[in-house]
Amino acid sequence: MTKILIVYYSMYTHIHKMAESIAEGVRSVSGCEALLKRVPETLSEDVLRAMGALDAQKSMANVPVATVDDLAAADAIIFGTPTRFGNMCGQMRQFLDATGQLWMQGALVGKAGSVFTSTGTQHGGQESTILSFHTTLLHQGMVIVGLPYAFAGQMDNSEITGGSPYGASTIAGTKGERVPTANDLAGARFQGAHVADIAKRLCRQS
Repeated sequence: MTKILIVYYSMYTHIHKMAESIAEGVRSVSGCEALLKRVPETLSEDVLRAMGALDAQKSMANVPVATVDDLAAADAIIFGTPTRFGNMCGQMRQFLDATGQLWMQGALVGKAGSVFTSTGTQHGGQESTILSFHTTLLHQGMVIVGLPYAFAGQMDNSEITGGSPYGASTIAGTKGERVPTANDLAGARFQGAHVADIAKRLCRQS
């Protein structure tokens, strides 16, 4: 069984919902298993409450918290992060900054790596967040997988939607008032299946 780890941080559940669709896509590929995990929270309950995120955090409490060892055990990893000034969130950065030992061991070299994101606005880092994330994956020797134009939803101009060749994405709204659209979720499912298919091929060749 090819193990695809989906490791993410979600404050208001937008990334969580995208991660669930990514997992659906992974599971649609025969012989592939999707493992959903969250990176550790770095904010206190008081801060989360002040940000109006505490209830959302509690709704995701059933998702296990990831460890660095989980990365090494997976055959492929799909990372999900909201944007912070066009880059990954601090929780994800802190988690990845603890992977120095994996880098020393070459533990992630040759594994498929992919990224999805959410932003508050249409142009708030939809592409830069994923592209800047890729730098870390390249340093770890991972094989980057995006969201190809084979996903027809990327050509849909009938609505405001996320998604780029770099990865699936959604627009949360400046107050978190939006939810992932059907097209956003479809892109996430496609990306999950695409990564799973490539991971299977890489595993066969190893």
